[in-house]
Amino acid sequence: MRPGLPIGVFDSGVGGLTVLHECLVSLPAEDFLYLGDSGHFPYGTKSADELRERAAAIAAELLGRGVKMLVIACNSATAAAGEEIRALGAQAGVPVVTVVGPEAEIAASISGNGRVGVLATPATVASGAYHRALDALGRPLTVTEVAAPDLAPIIQQGPTFDEEVLNTVRGYCQPLREAGVDTLILGCTHYPLVAPMLQRMLGRDVSLVTAGHAIAAAIQREMAIRGELAEGQAEGDYRFLVTGEVDAFVEVGTRFLQLPLAGRAERVEV
Repeated sequence: MRPGLPIGVFDSGVGGLTVLHECLVSLPAEDFLYLGDSGHFPYGTKSADELRERAAAIAAELLGRGVKMLVIACNSATAAAGEEIRALGAQAGVPVVTVVGPEAEIAASISGNGRVGVLATPATVASGAYHRALDALGRPLTVTEVAAPDLAPIIQQGPTFDEEVLNTVRGYCQPLREAGVDTLILGCTHYPLVAPMLQRMLGRDVSLVTAGHAIAAAIQREMAIRGELAEGQAEGDYRFLVTGEVDAFVEVGTRFLQLPLAGRAERVEV
C-alpha cells in the first residue's frame, strides 16, 4: 500500500487543471502532483512521434518522483502515447488513467440518436483514438470529428473572448450541427472553459461530455481496488511542476483550477 504518495497528473499546459479540479472536489483527501508542460505547448499540432517522445519523458519524470497513480490529463498525449505510458506505469507498478476511454463510455451511454460529435485538436482527431474507443463499446454510432487547431491556444492565452473568437468557435460548431449530434465529447481539457459558448451555439439539447467527472470516478475505483485510497477528514495537498514560465502558469491556471496556485508551483526542466 502507498496511500502517502501523491497522484501524478500531467498536461501540455493548464488545460488539465479542469480535470484536476474535479479530482480535488471528488477526492479531497488525496495529494496531487501536477506537471504542466507549458514550455512545450501546444501538443495538439505536434506530430505523433514528437508527442510520444515528449509524453514519455514527462511520465518518466513523475514516476521518478514517486506517485501511486499517473493520470494523462491531455487528449493529444493520450491519443499518441497512451499505450507506451501504460507500459511505463506497469514496469513501475503504477496504474495509468487516461482521458479518452471514460469520455467515450459516457457519450455512448447517453446519446439518444446515436450521433456523437468529437471536438478535439488536430493530433487527437488524426490519431483516431475516439473512433476506436467508441467502436469498441459495441453500440452502432455515427461519429463526427472536428479538428480545432486554434481553440486550445485561444483559451490558454487568457480570458479575452471577442467576436473573432465567437466566429472561430461558431465555425467549428457548424459541421456538428449539420450532423445532428445530440452528444459532444470535448476532446481537449481546455474546452470546458468555453462550454457555455459551445452550448449556446449547439443548443441546450446537446449534451457536452468532459473528462473531469469520469476521471475522478476512475481514480476512486482503481485506488479502492488497490487499497490505496486516501481517507479521512484532512484535505490533501496539491502542488505543481511547470516547464514554462511559472508566473504565467499561476495566473492563467488559477482561472482553470478555481483554487489558488500561488506558492505551490515551481519550474522544472524535463
